Amino acid sequence: MSVGITIKDAVKRYGSNTIIKDLSVSIKGGELFTLLGPSGCGKTTLLRMIAGFNSIEGGDFYFNDTRINDLDPAKRNIGMVFQNYAIFPHMSVRRNVEFGLRNRNVPRKQIGAQADKFLKLMQIDALADRMPEKLSGGQQQRVALARALCIEPDVLLMDEPLSNLDAKLRVEMRTVIKEIQNHVGITTVYVTHDQEEAMAISDRIAVMNEGVIQHIGTPKVIYQRPANIFVATFIGRSNLFKGRLAVENGQASVALPTGYQVNIDTVAPQNMAAQEVVLCARPEELLVQRDKSAPGLAAVVDDCVFLGLNTHYFVHLDSGERAEIIQESTIDSVIQPGTRVKLKVNTLKANLFTQDGSRNLLTGVHNDLDALAKEG
Repeated sequence: MSVGITIKDAVKRYGSNTIIKDLSVSIKGGELFTLLGPSGCGKTTLLRMIAGFNSIEGGDFYFNDTRINDLDPAKRNIGMVFQNYAIFPHMSVRRNVEFGLRNRNVPRKQIGAQADKFLKLMQIDALADRMPEKLSGGQQQRVALARALCIEPDVLLMDEPLSNLDAKLRVEMRTVIKEIQNHVGITTVYVTHDQEEAMAISDRIAVMNEGVIQHIGTPKVIYQRPANIFVATFIGRSNLFKGRLAVENGQASVALPTGYQVNIDTVAPQNMAAQEVVLCARPEELLVQRDKSAPGLAAVVDDCVFLGLNTHYFVHLDSGERAEIIQESTIDSVIQPGTRVKLKVNTLKANLFTQDGSRNLLTGVHNDLDALAKEG
C-alpha cells in the first residue's frame, strides 16, 4: 500500500537559528516528490526530519494516519539513498543488497530470493559477487538503490543521489530512478539542487528558499507559470524587464523599455489595475528580428553561440538591460555581434510579476500551497 506523507507546521532550529519555520506539505502515496532549492535552503534538513535523523522542534509528521515524530528511525520502514552511496566496501554487491534484510532477521531463503529480485531489477545481477572497489560510480549507485528497495520500505528517501556522477551518468541514472520508481510504485522524496534533474524525474516539485516552500506543482506548471520571481529564476533561465501595466477598455498592456508596448491577455481579473510590474521572458520566449523597423525591444547583439539545433544570442538593450535568447538555428548565417535587432516577446508564454516579484499576476498559476493553506 502506498504511504502518503503529511507535514504540518514543521519547525527546525539549531540553537537560536530557525532553519525551517511553520512548513506544511502533503505528499501523495506513490508519487515521486522532489524538494528543490539552492544549497542551504533546508531541503536536506526536512528530508532528515522525515527520516528521523534530525530532531523536530515543532509540528507534526505523519505516514498516512500514523504520527511519526517520536518513532525510532529503524521503525519508520524507510529506505535511504545518500549522495556518497554509503555502500559497505568490505561486502560484495549481493551482501550489500541483503544487508537490511539480514538486520531484520529475515529467513535466509527469503533473503536470497528478495535480493535476486532487486539485483535483476537494477540490472546488476551479473555483478553480484563483485566488490564495490571494482564498480563504476553508476554501478555503485544502482547497488545503493537496490539495497534501499530490497527491504520493501513504505517510503524511499533520496538525498542528492546523483551529484557525484558525471553528466552522462546523471542522465542515465535519473532515467533508471524514474523507471524503477514507476515500477515499484513507492512513495519517494527526492532532494536535489539540479533543476533539470528535478524536471526530468518528478511528479511534483516543491521549490524551497530559506526554509520556506515557494511553489508546489508539476514540472510543467512550475516552469510555465511560476508563483514568483524566485521560482522563475531558479527553474531555468529568465530575462527580467521592468515595465508598467495599464488597463484601458478591459485590455491590459505593458509598456517596456525602449518604448515597446505589448498587450497581455492573461492578466487575472483581480490584478487588472495600473501598477509597476516585471515582465519575465525565458530565452526561448524572445524572438530576434533583423528588421530594425519591426516593433520590439531595441537591442544590440553582443555575442552568439551556435549549438547545432539552437543558437544562443546575448544582447544588451538600448536601456542598458541585458538578455539571452535561444532560437532554433536557421540555414542562414547567424546574426553577428554588433548587429542592431529588435526582440519580440511571446506574450502567451511570458510571465508578469508584481514590482517586488512576490506574486504572478497572470491566470493559470496553480500552487498546491494554496490548497494546503485553505485546509489549515
